[in-house]
Amino acid sequence: MNQIIVLLLSALLGQVWADGKNDHSSNGHAGGNSSNSKNSTSSGNYTKSGGANGKYGGQKKEAFGGTINRRFYIYLQVTFGGIIVLFFVYHLVGFMVRYLRKLISIDNTRQGYFAVPNETYAWFKQHLLYAPMWKKRHNREFRLSTAMNLGTLPSRLQAVLLTGYLASNLALCLVSIDWDAGYEKTYRQIRVRTGVLAVANMIPLFVLAWRNNPLIPMLGIPFDTFNLLHRWMGRVVVLESLLHTLAWLFSKLRTSGGGGVRVSLSSQMMWGGLLGTAAMVAMLLQSPSVLRHAFYETFLHVHIIMAAVTLAGLFLHLKDLRQMPVVWTLIICWGAERFTRLVRIIYRNVGQGGSQALLQKLPGEAVRVTLDLARPWTFKPGQHVYLYIPSIGGWTSHPFTVAWSEDKEDKKKMYGEKGALANTRQDIAEMQKTSLSLIARRRTGFTNTLYEKVDKAPNGTLAVRAFVEGPYGGVDLLHSYGTVMLFAGGIGITHQVPHVRDLLAGFHNQTVATRKIILVWIIQSPEHLEWIREWMTVILAMESRREVLKVLLFITRPRNPTQVQSPSTSVQMFPGRPNVEHLIDQEVKTQVGAMAVSVCGTGSLGDDVRLAVRKRQSETNIDFVEEAFTW
Repeated sequence: MNQIIVLLLSALLGQVWADGKNDHSSNGHAGGNSSNSKNSTSSGNYTKSGGANGKYGGQKKEAFGGTINRRFYIYLQVTFGGIIVLFFVYHLVGFMVRYLRKLISIDNTRQGYFAVPNETYAWFKQHLLYAPMWKKRHNREFRLSTAMNLGTLPSRLQAVLLTGYLASNLALCLVSIDWDAGYEKTYRQIRVRTGVLAVANMIPLFVLAWRNNPLIPMLGIPFDTFNLLHRWMGRVVVLESLLHTLAWLFSKLRTSGGGGVRVSLSSQMMWGGLLGTAAMVAMLLQSPSVLRHAFYETFLHVHIIMAAVTLAGLFLHLKDLRQMPVVWTLIICWGAERFTRLVRIIYRNVGQGGSQALLQKLPGEAVRVTLDLARPWTFKPGQHVYLYIPSIGGWTSHPFTVAWSEDKEDKKKMYGEKGALANTRQDIAEMQKTSLSLIARRRTGFTNTLYEKVDKAPNGTLAVRAFVEGPYGGVDLLHSYGTVMLFAGGIGITHQVPHVRDLLAGFHNQTVATRKIILVWIIQSPEHLEWIREWMTVILAMESRREVLKVLLFITRPRNPTQVQSPSTSVQMFPGRPNVEHLIDQEVKTQVGAMAVSVCGTGSLGDDVRLAVRKRQSETNIDFVEEAFTW
């Protein structure tokens, strides 16, 4: 399905306005070009007759509403395509470098060549790729309360891309506008231009919002970044659509008064456009970070409904114009992405008894969700799923990192009808059942309701029917790094535990370059250790674990700091917060090969680790990997 969506989007540029030489007319609606109209007052034409032989002639009309706007539309699409190609090449080269490094390093215990930084690339990482927009702060939220915050700052590279995008749209809105042509003509040019740009920007706007976004694996860019771009692109589309509508309104009021506006709004085209603009403005008003975080589930439902209303209004507004291929592409792709998600949910969770969830109360106001899935899945470290529990959250879904997964035999299917052991390939496959575990920390909304349900259940345990969508993510595998340092803050440990298990298994099987694994976990209380105790027991019992793994636990709020004692030399516990720079320096001294530093936790922890890695770019080959989910 992703390939079909990509083909549709790729073909769109060649389909829309391809017949430019035969374009003899234009009007002032979103998109700009249309067939001739008998009544130019209601259709928005600036000539009374509307044809190529009108007051200004076909050539002048082409300049106002055809050629220039068509060029700007193509310019935007080519720019988007060029950026995609650039990031794809960067991702492809990076993948090849990491793959070759892994192959070369598998049998190399020192890997000294790969520990030396490339001066140019190190500068790029320090000052652009890993850099916050200003000084240190990036993912640390501007928090007003536990439920409300003002969001985060973009990284420096994200800020550069956003600035370029905003500046180019502003320039395209203003360039080649004849500001001395008089109110009516100038309003018309603004109306056409902003309509064209709004429609052109809607294509990437919708793509960036998809969970099944084909660009995520293609470019190696996480959903979190696409979500940031989606928000800013949405603001631009709303502003351009609002300018498009206001330019029409001011022009109509000036030439025909309120009566002319009422007459025009009796047209399906006009009230459809007004409906779409109103829906977009509604999305903008309820999307500020403070409201979005405080009432996220309400925001999400309203956002989806308003997006559908926007598409309906756009369809009515443009159905007789040459921009309809854009609208149809948006409708088909949006519907296909939603349909794909539905099919995946049904396939993964329906049949063979369906997917079941066991909810267990954990210390520190957390819940372990253990899912027995209807069909076997294959998971990678760092992947997440969307969880549906209809009896608790209705039809809403919520993302959770897969903390642990394993395949086990379904005892109900181990034997055939007559008690004989199943031995065919199909029987053996059906015997396998995937179990995965998630950890949900009590916050607001769904996680609060989830915890309260489990807290009231007998023995703090509750069995429910559940549906799982995914897996998503997992683009950062760490197999090519000789030294891997994993920082986790609180519930962020669920992202790092699968990496530890994966790298240990790879070291034992001689399939990874990793020779040193350092897990640093910062928690508030010793009771939080219960979240992953049984999984860490499995990890600490793995073969060759003592050769490569070191675990450092930091307890920030111990009841008695003197009681915090290390159980062994490979598993050490400390009271207080860690000195991130000191820990990284200790590992750099004995670094093997290229080094990866990964972090998943609070925004402040991520910013501290980011700063420490940036400072050491000129000293050693060290990469920074951050797992964050902002919304």
